[in-house]
Amino acid sequence: MTTNTNTTGNARAWIMLLLAGAFEIGYALSVGGSQAFTVPSWSIAAIIFFLLTLYFLSAALKTIDVGIGYAVWAGIGAVGAATFGSLLLDQPLTLGQIGWLAVIIGGVVWLKLADSPRFAGEQTAAG
Repeated sequence: MTTNTNTTGNARAWIMLLLAGAFEIGYALSVGGSQAFTVPSWSIAAIIFFLLTLYFLSAALKTIDVGIGYAVWAGIGAVGAATFGSLLLDQPLTLGQIGWLAVIIGGVVWLKLADSPRFAGEQTAAG
């Protein structure tokens, strides 16, 4: 029964972390649009996204280790900001940059997989 609760809590933490990453993307794009906080509408959006990303990140870090959670959050924010900046703000992305962003995505996925109960069980059995 405890394992089920821990698995559910862990899944919730990862959902919170994904939401924090999504709000981080909104924050990064809003800060860019705020032009050093001189455009009021973008500045207000940036503050709201900032508060949301901090709340969801802090909630996720109750369960997920800080180093892993921060790396995933930063990776989601970086890839998302680069992708949406390219799509919405006409910021160029080179093929090389896309390749390295894919490496970040791969790292985020592997960090999540390494946190899964199945992987943790295999590590415990092997160690």
